[in-house]
Amino acid sequence: MSDAASLSLMLGNEAETIRFGEDLALALGKGDWIALSGDLGAGKSTLARAFLRALADDPALEVPSPTFTLVQAYELRIPAAHFDLYRLGDASELDELGFDEALANGVCLVEWPEMADDLLPAARISLKLEHQDSGRLATITAPETQMKRIRRVLAIREFLDLHGYKGARRRFLTGDASTRAYETIVTGNGERLILMDWPRPPEGPAVMDGRPYPKVVHLALDPYPFVAVDEYLRELGLAAPEILHTDYDQGILLIEDLGDDGPLDAEGRPIPERYREAVVCLGYLHSHEMRQDLPVGGGHVHHIPDFDAVAMKMEARLLLDWHLPWKRGTPATEEERADYLSIWDGLIRELDGSEKNLLLRDFHSPNIIWRAQESGMRRVGLIDFQDSMIGPTAYDLASLVQDARVDIPDALAAQMMADYFALRRSLGSPSGSFDEKTFMKSWSIMAAQRNCKLAGLWVRLLQRDGKPGYLKHMPRTLRYLSTALRHETLAPLREWCRRAGIELPES
Repeated sequence: MSDAASLSLMLGNEAETIRFGEDLALALGKGDWIALSGDLGAGKSTLARAFLRALADDPALEVPSPTFTLVQAYELRIPAAHFDLYRLGDASELDELGFDEALANGVCLVEWPEMADDLLPAARISLKLEHQDSGRLATITAPETQMKRIRRVLAIREFLDLHGYKGARRRFLTGDASTRAYETIVTGNGERLILMDWPRPPEGPAVMDGRPYPKVVHLALDPYPFVAVDEYLRELGLAAPEILHTDYDQGILLIEDLGDDGPLDAEGRPIPERYREAVVCLGYLHSHEMRQDLPVGGGHVHHIPDFDAVAMKMEARLLLDWHLPWKRGTPATEEERADYLSIWDGLIRELDGSEKNLLLRDFHSPNIIWRAQESGMRRVGLIDFQDSMIGPTAYDLASLVQDARVDIPDALAAQMMADYFALRRSLGSPSGSFDEKTFMKSWSIMAAQRNCKLAGLWVRLLQRDGKPGYLKHMPRTLRYLSTALRHETLAPLREWCRRAGIELPES
């Protein structure tokens, strides 16, 4: 391994060995394998058992020794295979054990790897355990890509220890379409917290004026925006999570766990009461005077960016750059590009008179927590608002009414719009009276912009990022786009889609 890096750490007792095994389960992914070596009694089985139980999130998972079977397979969050090659008769038997297939589908732990060393992939994570005093010394050698992930989980463990959570149990919670990942933290007294793992993303290629896509569309690159908006929402009385500890430089946050219940039922259908209460949150937020500069982090001021014309067009271009070539097999012509972008120039000018305020940006089912024990708006927990901007208030209502992850029945969508209008008429607008006609035009433009972005994003996640699971949302996204295009102001975009061969369902 020419690009290999090494590190060593002392594991003072069996509990620390178990914790290290559990932390490794957060660092490894499909295609990774650990060459686990050490004398008898050095802790290989203890570490392997902890790793597999953490991957299963099941402390009682039966983990038999594969000494006699040579391999034990597990269907977990990531499929895993535990090999023990001590009794391997001949190195060629490795093929019969299905090592290559197991590695292609998941992660592998290999004890006694030296028994088939020449036939095992050179790109490995070598982990050697040695007795030292009353504990064990763990020496890890790995390619830099895997070592970076291992260092990251160890840094998070140091963060938890520093803030008084030594020995806390960590389990994978979720990842998202960005570089962020989340863990569930269970403290020594059984309290559940959420850890946000937010390493700074790579710069990426320039897409406009020498700037990468995240900077053009104002995506948050560090925790300051999340913390600033969180504190502002809490100040208004909305249920954003309390932030307990933050390492801004490393991008690690420990926050309150608002719960795991959402606005959908067990079959994945929207629960009307919960969506309608979320509408109340939006109406309440939009009735407050806009604040764009928010103090945060001891002297830092976060200036909430504007959802400007450049950002809107760059997002809408995803349909042009990704969806259209995927749909018809040929990229857009120069004439089609020019016409599409010109249409968006005109639609964005139509937004000039729109009411503007804080946009949470992804206000839909994955980011809404239902807190049945609370009352009123406090029943709606808000998360994932780090990319907030200042823009047309209609955007967030479009995001909710046209939830990208779930089909919203027409009757519920109509009720949500009526609820919002009634509330805004009651609460008013910071700039004066609430103009429903202007708002509906803005709603249609913002709904179209968001769905053009999503129609391209689902394809980009598939083709560039290897995440095919999002493509299941495409039919819904196109239905929503068709609904938005019914407004007379969107007629030019509706006609462009027809000419370009983008088939939209009847809304």
